[in-house]
Formats: sequence, structure tokens, C-alpha cells
Amino acid sequence: MRHTARTRHAAPTAAVLAASLAVSLTAGCGHPDRDDNRAPQHSATPAAPPAPAPSVAAGSPLAVKIDNLPAARPQSGLDAADVVYAEQVEGGLSRLMAVYATRLPKTVGPVRSARESDLELLGQFHRPLLAFSGAQRRLLPLIDNAPLRPEPAAEDPSAYFRATGKAAPHNLYLHPAKLLPSAPGKAALTTGFSYGPAPSGGTPTATRTVRYPAARFTFTWSAGQHRWLVEMDGTPMKTTDGGARVAPATVVVQHVRIHDSPYHDVLGNPTPYTETVGSGKAEVLRDGRSFAASWSRPTATDGTTFKAANGVRMNFADGQVWVVFAPAR
Repeated sequence: MRHTARTRHAAPTAAVLAASLAVSLTAGCGHPDRDDNRAPQHSATPAAPPAPAPSVAAGSPLAVKIDNLPAARPQSGLDAADVVYAEQVEGGLSRLMAVYATRLPKTVGPVRSARESDLELLGQFHRPLLAFSGAQRRLLPLIDNAPLRPEPAAEDPSAYFRATGKAAPHNLYLHPAKLLPSAPGKAALTTGFSYGPAPSGGTPTATRTVRYPAARFTFTWSAGQHRWLVEMDGTPMKTTDGGARVAPATVVVQHVRIHDSPYHDVLGNPTPYTETVGSGKAEVLRDGRSFAASWSRPTATDGTTFKAANGVRMNFADGQVWVVFAPAR
């Protein structure tokens, strides 16, 4: 069964879709090799830049689910994201959610599947576009009813392509310009984050590692770049865009409650649900220092407020922000 997300697509699009997607639509989510079977399998890469998409409401950022398994690396377009969220998924692995507002790269990917907790996380933005490869069948109605614009690969095949050099499902990429005519701007980042000078104090920190059962992120301070260099499972994280290191200015380790959801992958592993509404402890890494902090997000439509130990709002450094959701202790 094909996902019929919303009636926003015109009849010609549906006709193109029917002709283009004579592919397997097997359900499944979470297994590293089986969660994206509903994505289109065509491999042609457009030679010319894609034509701009129809305009959408001002202030709608683009969120893309990105694969970060070894077979998916290096990724494309990750360095252009304003915010990157890292979450735990089935089997103790992880996935990324990259949010774009101030600039759109030519390509982003590899693109992977959506999960239930993504909907709560994205509630803080104004009708964001969510680009993803597919999702569990039982989750599709929730995605349809969420306050966002779902743009799965099966419904927007012209925006996606299969790249050479990587095996499926780690080779599905997105042309953002097919979904957004231009970057909506910084005002679309309704995250609740505050930017400015660092507070006093903090602990000098050279490196910080966050571990999931089957994945780990390491952030190492580079005084020369004034950024945190990212490693994934001990390997430097680079992009296909010139081979540059992924290097956020601020890293947030946000301690949250992670529990099993009603969903499972094809092997029966439960899909974790990451609670991003509520409050708890956090660590903020910036300027080569670590600051103890707290976080608060009262409702799903609110951004997340971070405060330093003295109760003053915690400022982030200008530049990309990574938020790693770590299990609360």
C-alpha cells in the first residue's frame, strides 16, 4: 500500500508517481538494511540543478532524516544544517535529524526512515517539511495528522535519487530545492535556543563521548577551528562536500527519557521513543568548555530552553548546533 500522505499533491504528480514507483512497498522500519523498502529505486541522478519547488508558507524549515551507519558515510549536506539531532533507534543504533533554515545544500543524504518521536521533536517548528525514505505502515496515519508537511520519497520521487557508489538503502539522496524554493531564514529556527556570549565558569573539556548500546559520538575541541570535531564510532565524520570535517560550534548532551514505543522493526526489536517534552539535565559544550545546564520544554509546540547552573539562560555559540539525546540517568 502506498502512503497517501495528503491531498496537497496534484493529479499530474500522482500520475508520475504511479509510473515511477513500480517498486516494492514492503513495510518495515529500523533494521539497518530493511527499513526503507518503500523508497523509490531509480538511480538516475539529474545532471542539471533541480527546478525550484512551489512556494510554501514562510518560516517552514526543512527537516531530513539522515543515515549514519558506516555504509552511509560520508554523508552529504550535513555541514549546511543549522541543527542536527542525534537519537537512539532500534538495536541501540542511531539516526540523525538535520534541520535546514539559513541555507540549503545541493543534496542531502543518505535519507532514511521516520519514527514516532520525530513528530514530537518537530512540533516546535512551524509546519516543517519532513523528508524521509518511508515509515512503518502503522505510523503513517500519525505522520499524516502531525502538524508538518510529510515529503516521503514515495510521494515526491522527483526530489529523490539513488546515487552510485553505495548499496541500497544507504544511497537515497534528496534535492532540497525540489521541496523548498529557498531557505526560509533564521526566524524559522523556533527551537528556543539562545545565542550569545558564554557564561562564566565551565570546565575545560578536550573531548566528550556519548554512547548508545551500538553507537557512539565523540566531540573533540579544535582550538584552531574553534569548533567541535565529530567522530562516529571512532571514525572522523566527514562530508562529501570537499571532505570537510563535521564541526559544530555547540554540542548539547540532553538527558531525556527513552523508552519502548508500540512499534517494532522487522526483527521484532522495539523502536525507542525519545521524550523531548519535559525537563531534565543537560551539558552544553562550547568554546572548549563544558557547562552544566538544565532543559525545559513544557509542550510539544514550545522550543527548548536551556539554563546554566545559576538559572541564567544558557547561550550557544554562533554556528551549527548538535543535540545528542542521551538516556537520563
